[in-house]
Amino acid sequence: MGEAPAFFADSLMGDFPKKVDSKSKGNERAIVVGSKIYVIDGVDHELGSTIGIRIFDKSSGEWRIPIVLGAKPKPSKDYSAVLLNDDRVLVVRGNSGSSECFWFLEVGTPFVRQHEKTLGNEVVAWSKGVLGNVEKPIVISGPSGVGKGTLISKLMKEFPSMFGFSVSHTTRAPRAKEQNGIHYHFTDRNVMEREIKDGKFLEFASVHGNLYGTSVEAVEVVADAGKRCILDIDVQGARSVRASALEAIFIFISPPSFEELEKRLRARWANQEIQSFSSYMLFSYKKYHPYFEQGN
Repeated sequence: MGEAPAFFADSLMGDFPKKVDSKSKGNERAIVVGSKIYVIDGVDHELGSTIGIRIFDKSSGEWRIPIVLGAKPKPSKDYSAVLLNDDRVLVVRGNSGSSECFWFLEVGTPFVRQHEKTLGNEVVAWSKGVLGNVEKPIVISGPSGVGKGTLISKLMKEFPSMFGFSVSHTTRAPRAKEQNGIHYHFTDRNVMEREIKDGKFLEFASVHGNLYGTSVEAVEVVADAGKRCILDIDVQGARSVRASALEAIFIFISPPSFEELEKRLRARWANQEIQSFSSYMLFSYKKYHPYFEQGN
């Protein structure tokens, strides 16, 4: 594969402000998207452990430091960058193994715009490119109690070499017979909130007071093993995945009826007050079923 063409900051000095750090010019690549110039620096001089990102707004003449989501590539002095589809930058790192060579920087995708509204700040997002014919992940979603876990267990048992399960994180307490790292990664809320802020999660949602989410690393582990990744995600999380750069197949599991779903939920949480929880799940089903059915 040929090297992607490089965009050097020096070739765009007419659009740059005069105060550019001369010490880092040699490692900079500049990508123009509309009225903004995204400056990618091979070495983040503040963090030192990742590639740095700055944004210059030509209309205001101001520099901005964006919130950077996703697993970030390691520093590299030998790399190239090229704009794809006006909303994504392909970054090719030289002298790297196949698993660390190709990266994508999202600068205007629906996923990025959604997080900019939520965070009230400029946002960019990294995602790792994968070589070869990697099967699209399968997102299985639906209300709690619909039987997603049972279906996935049967699929994994019958085709163990074909599918791999992405183990989600949650802040809720383990249920009977649930094992950490197998059914869920059970974690503290403050830890998960910090990792969400650091961009380590592909999606996350708050369900009945507990956080649930899928980390970028959990999906990469399955893909690196050469298997098709299966994600068991709540309807809120599935909607976030649809807005992300992850190309996936979405399957929504419907219960036989609303009455049967509520019956299952009451049986599962027989010793707890679940009226509000049951109502929430039924509301989610009514709201999101048309969304998945129509593929919007």
